[in-house]
This record gives sequence, C-alpha cells and structure tokens, in this order.
Amino acid sequence: MKKVLKYLTVIILSGTVYIICLILIPRNYNVKGRLRNETLLTWDLSTGSKISYTKVSTTVKATISNPPIIYLHGGPGGKITKGIIEDLQPLADEGFDLYFYDQVGSGYSNRLENIEEYTVERHIADLKEIIDKIGAAEVILMGQSWGAVLLTQFIARYPERVKKAIFTSPAPIFPVRRALADLESPDSLHFKTPRFSNQEGNQKIGNLRSKTTRWYAYSFGKKLMSDEEADNFFTVLNGALNKSVVCDVSNILKPTKGSGYYAHIMTMKSLNEVVVDIRGKLKILNIPILVMKGQCDNQSWGFTQEYLKLFSNHELSVIENAGHSIAIEQAEQYIKTLKGFLAKASHQTSEMYN
Repeated sequence: MKKVLKYLTVIILSGTVYIICLILIPRNYNVKGRLRNETLLTWDLSTGSKISYTKVSTTVKATISNPPIIYLHGGPGGKITKGIIEDLQPLADEGFDLYFYDQVGSGYSNRLENIEEYTVERHIADLKEIIDKIGAAEVILMGQSWGAVLLTQFIARYPERVKKAIFTSPAPIFPVRRALADLESPDSLHFKTPRFSNQEGNQKIGNLRSKTTRWYAYSFGKKLMSDEEADNFFTVLNGALNKSVVCDVSNILKPTKGSGYYAHIMTMKSLNEVVVDIRGKLKILNIPILVMKGQCDNQSWGFTQEYLKLFSNHELSVIENAGHSIAIEQAEQYIKTLKGFLAKASHQTSEMYN
C-alpha cells in the first residue's frame, strides 16, 4: 500500500511540475520579424500613446478639399498592412488624403506596460487627438470589424467630427444584444456560412500557457508572457483564424507579425464591460453611412441589420463571393463600391431589412 501511495505521489508531483512548466516556460513560435517601414510617421499623443501611421496624399488638386479618410483596422490588436494601404490607395486619386494608423498596442505603435490601459476609452481618446492633429474639422471614418465598433463609440461622442462613415464587415454594437445572433437573414441576400469558424481556430492554436496568460491578464491586469511572445502567439493564432474570413480558403493570406495580443484581450475585456448604451445617440444621427458585408461574412446578419435600423441615412452593399475581409477576394468591387459612396453628395436611405 505504501508503495502504491508513493507511486501516486510521484505521478501527481510529476504531473503538477509538468503543468507548471507548460504555464511558466516561454514558447518560441518561430515567427519571422518584420522589417521596419521607413515611410512610417509618428504621432506622440497626450494619452501616452506613440502611434505609427502612414499618410497617402491625394493626387488631385481640387478647389474644394474633401475630408480626409481615416482607416480603423480590425482586431482589437490588429494592424495596418501593406495590402490594406494598396487596396485603398486608389481613393487618393479621387481627391482624398488617406491616413492609416496602428492602434496603440499593435503594429508599429507602442506597447503599454500597464495592460489595463488598453480600453475602449483609450482608443476613443487616441482617435479624437489624431483628428485634432490632422487639423480637419470633419473626417470620413472607415472601420473594419472591430474598427466599426470603435467608429460607433466615437461617432456617438463626437458626431460633429464625422462627415461620413463606412462600416466594413462590422462587429456587433456594444453592449451586445446577443439575441440578434440568431436572426435569420433575408433569402434575397444569398448569404453563405463560412467553412471555418473563429472557434475552430482558437481551439486548434490555444494552449495552456496562452489560456493562463489571458486569465492572469483579466484577473490581475498583469503580463505573464512578454509582449514579444504574446504577439508571436497572436500571429500564429491569426493564421488559423484567417480561414474564417474568406469564402474560398485557397485565398487566405499568410499571417504577418505585428498584431498586439494584450491590446486584443484587454480591449475585448473593456468592451464586454461597456454598460452605456449608445443606441439612442446613434438613432438621431443623419450622417451618411455605408455598410459593406461579404456574402460569406462570419458576423451574424442580426448584428449587421442593427446598423441599418439605427442609422437612418444608410446604404447597404453585399459583396458576392467575399468573406469578412472583403478586399482579399473582391478588391475591384470593394474599391468600386467605396468610390460610388464617396462620390455622392447625399444619398437616399436604402430598403430597411426586417
């Protein structure tokens, strides 16, 4: 009996040590580094954010200047890529200055030592100061996925600063109305369910150390992994998640280093704690908005429909054979739709889908 207990004790201790090692020993994800982009500029904000950005100046000399376009990337914790800039660069030929910036904690922008500062409020404050630095009375904001969520939060606070708004593959408006996820889409829109889901990607790539890191960050506001390790993990995770953002998985892009894991998980924590409902403020706005959605978008129709119900002056464009990242598969239709919307001085409200 004593021998059995001894063996059991050894097994339990060995298992405990093994689990502790899985949690505490850093991992190497073999992610290649990115070369520094020498064309990047920097804004040093009063919030403490050091924001890297790229400006693409208009090629058109016009007597009346258009508001600049600011692109809000997805994530949270995503980044600006060369592809994003190239896809939207044709808008500079239409008379628009374009600004692409990495949100704090991602891309080439600075990482925060205190990860509890990655909040919705911080992102709003950064965007407000960026617009002030640009010196434009009004801007056109374009938000992709999480960027659309940030846009809604900003426009509810500062509607006078936004001339037009573009929501591409928008994520839910917060606080989320969960019941909308079950709302069926109209047959006339011919939506398709993506072959892969974000859940599958998370299950495949997640490990005990990454899960503990998230719990530790949520519980104590501290880093278990270094920023470098956490960001490298996020790059590998995004490689798996990329399968869910296209119609045809043969079109998926290889993940590139630069996304910010702590910016992602802590901003999501902040989002899920949002209690102030901005829907009443959005409903009274008459700002022209465009909602673009891929036919295979992984966001539920009900969440997209809420944008159409809240913004009276809206236009909906469903892009066939495109997923959550529309431009990957339908770059031509993507830019054509954007040009059409931006060229309109005003537009009529499209059909409201019920």
